[in-house]
Order: sequence, then structure tokens, then C-alpha cells
Amino acid sequence: MVYVYILQNDTNSFYIGTTNKLQRRIHEHNSDQSTYTKHRGPWKLVYKESFPTRSEAMEREYFIKSQKSKSFILSLINSQK
Repeated sequence: MVYVYILQNDTNSFYIGTTNKLQRRIHEHNSDQSTYTKHRGPWKLVYKESFPTRSEAMEREYFIKSQKSKSFILSLINSQK
């Protein structure tokens, strides 16, 4: 499985990514091992979707990012609760 995930920090910033090892990747974000999220944490997982292939997951990640909308991201998060 490959995951598209959304992380949120204390300042309500979001990070959208793709990985096949979700817990490891979240740990990397919170350990300042990721360039974009470095020194911006702590990050918490607020949304995830799983896909059978990396290409499907990356397509979904691109779609979410292309919306350029905080309200769209919040609607995804709220739909999963």
C-alpha cells in the first residue's frame, strides 16, 4: 500500500505527501529529517488515503495540492472523522 497523507502543525500549516511507510515518514518529519517540515513541527497525522500503486497515490497527491485551498483540505479531514 502507498499512502497519501496530510500532516498539520500547531500553526495550522499543512504538509501533503506520499509514502509506503507512513509511521516511519511521520517520524522523519518530527525528527527534522525532512527539508520542508524541518523546524516547523511537531506534526500530527490528520488525514490519510491508501492506494495499491505509487502512481495512483502520486496522482491523488498532485490533485489535492493543485486545489491550492485550505478549505478543500479541511473538508477532506472532516470527511474522514
